[in-house]
Amino acid sequence: MSSYHLMEIEFEHNRQKQVITPVILQDEIDTILIDCGYPNFVPLLEEAANRHNVTLQSMTKLIVTHHDMDHVGSLAALKRAYPHIQIIAHELEAPYIEGQKKSLRLEQAESTFNTLPDEDKPYAEQFMALLESIEPIAVDQTVTHKEKLPWCDGIEIIHTPGHMPGHISVYFSASKTMIAADAVVIEDDKLAIANPQYTMDMEAAIRSVQRLLEYDIEQLICYHGGLFHGHVKQALQQLIHNYTCP
Repeated sequence: MSSYHLMEIEFEHNRQKQVITPVILQDEIDTILIDCGYPNFVPLLEEAANRHNVTLQSMTKLIVTHHDMDHVGSLAALKRAYPHIQIIAHELEAPYIEGQKKSLRLEQAESTFNTLPDEDKPYAEQFMALLESIEPIAVDQTVTHKEKLPWCDGIEIIHTPGHMPGHISVYFSASKTMIAADAVVIEDDKLAIANPQYTMDMEAAIRSVQRLLEYDIEQLICYHGGLFHGHVKQALQQLIHNYTCP
C-alpha cells in the first residue's frame, strides 16, 4: 500500500516568512523524497518527516525536480548523512546538479546584475554567492519524459520545462496525484506560473501546463502553495487562458 505526505516547512528567508512543500512517497519498500529545500535544511526536513512518522534514515531515493537552490540546497548534505540514498533527476538537469555546467539561475543573475539599481546590487551579490555555494553532487539515475518507474505502485515522470529546461513533475498514479514542483504555484488560492520574470522559457512553461492536462489529476501539489483546493482541470485551463488570450 503506497501513500504520500506533504512536508510543509515554514521558515524565514530574506526576512520574510516562506513555506515550501517537499513530498514523501512511501510504500513497503521505498521512501522517496521529492526535492529537499535550501542549504542547511536537513534538520527541518527531519522534523517535517517525523511529523508523519517517517525518518530520513528510511529514505531510499530522492527525486530532484530541477536545480534551483530551494530544491537542491541540502542535496549534498543529505547524501553525506545518508549515503545509501539514490539521487534521481532529468537528464537535462544532471550536468547542473553535478557541477559540470554553471547554474542557469546564476548565469541569469550575472547577466542582469549591471542593469540593477545600486541599492539592489548587494542583495543580488548575496543571491549569487548563495548560488555559487551550492555543493555539486552526483546523480545516480537520470530520467526522461513519460518514463514510468515501478516504485510506490507506479510513478510517471513528466518533463515540464519552462521554469528550467529539465524541470520535471511527478505523477503518483495510485492516488491520481500530480506533484507539480514549480511547473505551477498557488497564489491567492489560484494557480500561477512560478516567478514569470525569472522563467527561462515562458512559452515552454505554458505548454507544460497544457501537458499536465493530459493526466487524470484528483490532487495537485505545488512546491510553493502545497495542496491545491479546487477543480484542478478548470484551474489549469484558466491559467492557460490567462497567458494565451489577451
